[in-house]
Formats: sequence, C-alpha cells, structure tokens
Amino acid sequence: MSDKQEALFENIVVIGLGLIGSSLTRGIKQRGLAVHLFGYDGSAKVRQEARDIDIGAQIVDELAPTVSKADLVILAVPVGAMANLAAQVCPLIKPGAILSDVGSVKQSIIEAVSPLMPENTHFVPGHPVAGTEFSGPSSGFGHLFEDRWCILTPVEGGDQQAINSLKLLWQQLGSQVECMSAAHHDIVLAITSHIPHLIAYNIVGTAADLEDVTKSEVIKFSAGGFRDFTRIAASDPVMWRDVFMNNKEAVLEMLGRFTEDLTQLQRHIRRDDGQALQDLFSRTRAIRRSIVEAGQETQEADFGRTKG
Repeated sequence: MSDKQEALFENIVVIGLGLIGSSLTRGIKQRGLAVHLFGYDGSAKVRQEARDIDIGAQIVDELAPTVSKADLVILAVPVGAMANLAAQVCPLIKPGAILSDVGSVKQSIIEAVSPLMPENTHFVPGHPVAGTEFSGPSSGFGHLFEDRWCILTPVEGGDQQAINSLKLLWQQLGSQVECMSAAHHDIVLAITSHIPHLIAYNIVGTAADLEDVTKSEVIKFSAGGFRDFTRIAASDPVMWRDVFMNNKEAVLEMLGRFTEDLTQLQRHIRRDDGQALQDLFSRTRAIRRSIVEAGQETQEADFGRTKG
C-alpha cells in the first residue's frame, strides 16, 4: 500500500502529532492523498520534534490560518482534550469542510463536538482500531493502518458524500472500514479494547504491590502472559485515563459482566470442576483461532510489538 494514489483532498490538517497523528501524516504523504498536508500540536516541543524527524507534513505554529483553508481537519488528541480543541477549531472551519477525529470513544465526542459545528460543515467521527504501546511523533509509521479496521460513526443526518470521502481516505491508507452507531461502537470497544487495558493495568499493579514477591522477581520471572500484560499496561496513561472517563457507562457494564464471569470461574476452581474449566478454555481457544484466521493477529508471540 505504499504506491501513491490520486489526491483525495486539496488541504488536510492533522491536529495532534502523537502515534496516530504522526502515522496519519506519514501515510497520507506516502500515498499522496493530499495536495497540501499540514500538522499541528499544542506542544511546541512536539512540533519541533515532528519537524526534526520529518513526519511528512508541513508543521505549523498557528491553527487559524491553516484550519480556515482546510478541506479535512482530523483531531488526533486524547479523548479528554477533544471538546476544548473542537471549541477552538470549529469556528475556523470553512463551509463544505469535513471534521473528523480518531478517538476510541465516540458518543461523548459526538455530544461535545456536534453542537459546535458551523452550518454547511460536516462532522464524521472515526476510530482507527490500530496502535502500539508507544507514543509521540517518533513512534508513528505510515503503514500502521494497513489491514486494520477503521470504524466510522456518522452522526444523524450526516452528509453521505462526506462520509464516503472519509471512508475512501481510510481505505487508501490500507484499512477496512465499517460504519456503526456511536453507542454500539462504545460497547464493542469496551469489551475488545478498554476492559483488556483496565485488566492489564490492574494485574501489573497487583504484581508490583505484592509484599511476598519483590519487583525484581516480577521482572526476572515474567512468563509470556505477564509480559503481554506489561506491554498493554505501558500504553499512554493520559489517553487511557480519558478513555475510561469518557466511556464510563459501557466500561462499567462490561466490567460488571466480566466480574460475574470471574466469580463463576472462582467457583469452578473452588469446587474442583475441571470439566467446566476445560470447556471454558476450549471455547476461548477457538475464539483466539478465529482472531488469527481473521488476520487480526499472528500465531507467533510478539510481546515487544515492534513498531514496524
């Protein structure tokens, strides 16, 4: 997917130059999907780093002149920063332009951003289901989105042409695109992404707090499963704090169901019910195989999750 395509937009602005934002600029540049590509970050240090390593976009120091001429503006900041950023950006958007985002929570973002959109502009929320535990401009790479899913959650009455344009952009970046409601997205991601991260943060914290096990032993004798938990738990703490605060209802619902299942598992162990344990493990093993067959993972262990 590295060959250049026909430009889809005259001017694209990516705001937020961390892993996702810098991967977007690289991918868009590599494929020639914009005639003019701009990047901005609220941190002067991040802007300078992005210039120094060349992430494929012209880095600007002011939002207004660039956003006002953009055909597509993509917000690539933590979920908790979306509302304040949208309040700055929305008044600047020109008629006919598209605003999108990459947040992993959708309902709260839509509720915050939609009322701020000017007349004759289009808001198409999105979520590329891709990433690593690394952050910052240097962590990005242009093929991050290849063979991954991007979920669009169009707002009610959203412009179909704008939706199609954004869908095509993500397809050109190598993603498979699916549309669903924001509420459904938040439930699906709560169980497939948010709860696993919450469990990872918790189990690593539990291991570190054990009085009878030293931290050096936790590190020294880490088995494969624990290493994978530590990889997940190394993800950006600010981003994940915002995810849980902004997807509270869905996360709590899924956490409740998980707790019920965990209690049942405790019961099986306490009662020496080996058959129930084997039945559960067989069912979950089949799900793992389905994930591999769907191309979302490989059979090989890769606890380091190299950046590519």
